Amino acid sequence: MEYKRIFFPLGGGGELRNRIHGALLIGKYFNSHLEIFKSLAKPSKIMKFDDNLPEEVLKELNAMAKDRLTEEVTLHETIFKEEVKKVGTTVSSKSKKGIATATVVTGDGFRSKLIEEESKYCDLVIVSNPHESRITATFETAVTKSGKPALMFPRKMTKFSTEKILIGWNNSPEASRAVTEAIPLLKKAKKVHIISSKEYGEDLNQVAKLQSYLEEHDIEASFEIIKTTKTPGQALLNYAKEGKFDLIVAGAFGHRGLKELMFGGTTKYMLKNSDIPIFMAH
Repeated sequence: MEYKRIFFPLGGGGELRNRIHGALLIGKYFNSHLEIFKSLAKPSKIMKFDDNLPEEVLKELNAMAKDRLTEEVTLHETIFKEEVKKVGTTVSSKSKKGIATATVVTGDGFRSKLIEEESKYCDLVIVSNPHESRITATFETAVTKSGKPALMFPRKMTKFSTEKILIGWNNSPEASRAVTEAIPLLKKAKKVHIISSKEYGEDLNQVAKLQSYLEEHDIEASFEIIKTTKTPGQALLNYAKEGKFDLIVAGAFGHRGLKELMFGGTTKYMLKNSDIPIFMAH
């Protein structure tokens, strides 16, 4: 499977230009059609102005909200056009064979609800690291409600590659799903390396079985059993950084839910400290 259509929900917060640039780099790398989704929910609706306010006051508040929305849309369009030129992507509402294309898709309504619906029509969802590792509705919905694999990338990224891929194996259903979803990437990688630890089971034969599974897809993977640290996720990320891997494949989110795993879990550490893209499946 190729990632022909990539969906990128544009959440709020800073570093807007960097996030758009990073998304375009990923789309360019895969020669995909990138849909950057922007919610145009009216500020007046979200802020829920009190209808009991004097009419003149309501008119002024609504006018201010409308002006602010217009300014925001204009800013996003300007940044998108500038970054598209830098990356060398073609602006198009539809995909074009053999070249990377991108467009901005908008929807009127509440962001998380729209993302839950719109993210179902793609091959891959991409999201940037949450600011200060705070899980937003945009991030959580994109990762857990789309039914698609997700790729999280750093908020500031100047290069994207999948030549060296590290698989963090913990024998979980999420890790298993992530590996299978990542087959297209693993097949093209120059190096695939698996790491695991005794913490995830005494039967280390499971890693050999994973190797055998990947061989069925013509993927050669080396493996290593490493020692973990007291901080979940730290050993995986340290190994990835020291080995200069381009991408981590891991089942980052468990069945207990994203927010629950934020506290003291692998996910929290990875979100806060990773400057390496992470491919995951929920």
